[in-house]
Amino acid sequence: MAGIFRRRRGFLVKLVLVVPVLYIISLFVFSKRSFPPSDTDLSKGDEVKAQPRAAETKAPAVMEVPKNVVDPQLDFRRQDNAVKDVVEHVATMKQERSVEERKQEVVNKPEPDHDPNGPGENGQGINIEKEKLAEEDRKKYDEGWKKNAYNQYASDMMSLHRSLPDVRDKECLSQQYKSVLPDTSVVICFHNEAWSVLLRTVHSVIDRTPRHLLKEIILVDDFSDMDHLKKPLEDYVAKLGIVKIARMKQREGLIRARLTGFAVATADVVTFLDSHCECTEGWLEPLLDRIATNETIVVCPVIDVIEDDTLKYQYGSAKATSIGGFDWNLQFSWHAIPEYERQRRSSDIAPIRSPTMAGGLFAISRKYFEKLGTYDPGMDIWGGENLELSFRVWMCGGSLEIVPCSHVGHIFRKRSPYKWRTGVNVVKKNSIRLAEVWMDEYKNYYYERFSYDLGEYGDVSARKELRKNLNCKNFEWYVKNVYPDLFVPGDALASGEIRSKAKPMCIDSPADHHNYHKPVNMWQCHNQGGNQISRTLVSKGFSWDMVQLTVSISHC
Repeated sequence: MAGIFRRRRGFLVKLVLVVPVLYIISLFVFSKRSFPPSDTDLSKGDEVKAQPRAAETKAPAVMEVPKNVVDPQLDFRRQDNAVKDVVEHVATMKQERSVEERKQEVVNKPEPDHDPNGPGENGQGINIEKEKLAEEDRKKYDEGWKKNAYNQYASDMMSLHRSLPDVRDKECLSQQYKSVLPDTSVVICFHNEAWSVLLRTVHSVIDRTPRHLLKEIILVDDFSDMDHLKKPLEDYVAKLGIVKIARMKQREGLIRARLTGFAVATADVVTFLDSHCECTEGWLEPLLDRIATNETIVVCPVIDVIEDDTLKYQYGSAKATSIGGFDWNLQFSWHAIPEYERQRRSSDIAPIRSPTMAGGLFAISRKYFEKLGTYDPGMDIWGGENLELSFRVWMCGGSLEIVPCSHVGHIFRKRSPYKWRTGVNVVKKNSIRLAEVWMDEYKNYYYERFSYDLGEYGDVSARKELRKNLNCKNFEWYVKNVYPDLFVPGDALASGEIRSKAKPMCIDSPADHHNYHKPVNMWQCHNQGGNQISRTLVSKGFSWDMVQLTVSISHC
């Protein structure tokens, strides 16, 4: 009897041990069947190349965005909790996978089919002699300039996959980045962009980005009316597989279009690019590496110049990198790296702290951008949003960097080809909103430039509450710690007109933006203030903060 009992007890013990093991094995098997290989997975081989998968040949996701999609009260994120749970579960599984497992897959990217000796290759420009063109071509040439404010005719002659030189400093080539980096959604907003320029932007991202780091490209159409940006664009990007298109139902401007793109983005990092850019080799990894180090770091590439007339790619060394600043007209400006920042860094390729960013090209952690409050939805079109975000990042615990090993080219246009409804100075309105929320008493230096005529700038109470909830520092802290080189008008030893004793002549600065960076001169005193009012600060020379521009003069 005792023997039977012992055998039964042994059987029960085995049963208790075997059943959980079988259960765990079944879970493992079925989970492997349930989830297809991820785009973020890697496989054997020293080289990682991207290739379109069978699933990527389907039509792109084209989303028509309702007019109220950018309402700040709306929840842009998924409303369906079940879907959210599945997404979070899959994301968790991806994160738990080891680096070695990720290296067990490979994706192949065929070399783009184009002539390596064709026009514009290796970043070269095309010099077109208009007078030698046939009459029909001259019309196309002029029409391209009129519609785009750059040489579309030259762009159309170039491959969408045109090659660029490796513009990185030699030290960048030996840089080691983290073995596991977050992936990114690249958001590109456009309005009536030329076909070749827009798609060259897209292809430069795809061709020069490791496939496992690029989750998606989101094209946000800000109500374009050109036919080539409708079905032809949808058909073309369908072959790429990785591109989504979101279409606004009315013209919204850059700020709200980017808010829409951000709402669609699903990657850990969101990278914003303009629609007339070209990414260079190795552009993304240095940016993601900084965010992986600290998600409160907002990073910008070095922005190289693509000439608007020839489309030649211009670039410089890491040592010559400029940082962002601003003047008391709240206009962004470029400056040389100050000596104290050079001393802080270990080398010329080390990330550079920048007081502000140009705003067109940057990468940011999706979670951190949400925590910061994204863009101010009360701002219209574009203008001022870059300074507002720069102040907010620095004052609320983050930092802003330019990464010398990351280069992206940008076509700088001399005019805007787009028409907007008239009657509202949107840049002024946006700038007043940022001044009211972030600049404290320093806002008066801006307001006095237009005699405190603020006009209507909307309700900023929600943004002030955001600042309070984020426990942000004051603007004086920003000036003293982030931008100590900024000339503060309140520090001036004297203020007023600079008059000649010999004649009734005054120092006069250029009165419009067309004459920026031109020398000051003598002009008959008009006693109207404005561009003849200056503040002088004696230190290592004079700093003349004219109302229209800032001029620095060293000792004679």
